[in-house]
Amino acid sequence: MAMELKGRVIQLLPLQSGMGKKGQWRKQEFIVETQSQYPKKVCLSIWGDKIDQFGVTEGDEVNVAVDLESREYNGRWYTEARAWKVEKSGNGSNGGGSYSPPPPMDEPMGSGGSDDLPF
Repeated sequence: MAMELKGRVIQLLPLQSGMGKKGQWRKQEFIVETQSQYPKKVCLSIWGDKIDQFGVTEGDEVNVAVDLESREYNGRWYTEARAWKVEKSGNGSNGGGSYSPPPPMDEPMGSGGSDDLPF
């Protein structure tokens, strides 16, 4: 499921990284506060090279294209909002370049049968 979200970056969470079955992975989560009558805070994630490409910083006004996906792990469901396109507004810059769709969700799940979650 894809959607767009517009708001201001209010917090960057610590960069996460690890090794998966497809090699090294990196994940940057950030919090966007929507600009509406009833503002909402949403935690979004950026994966791999897009972290450097988008260069998201606190205070940025952004328009984010997001893919939502849930997956089951040990009887529990986890939902991720993965940003695959970030355009900055209000400061004259944008995400730049062309964008490809996000990689499959199974990428960061670790080495096969391991019970270690990457988050």
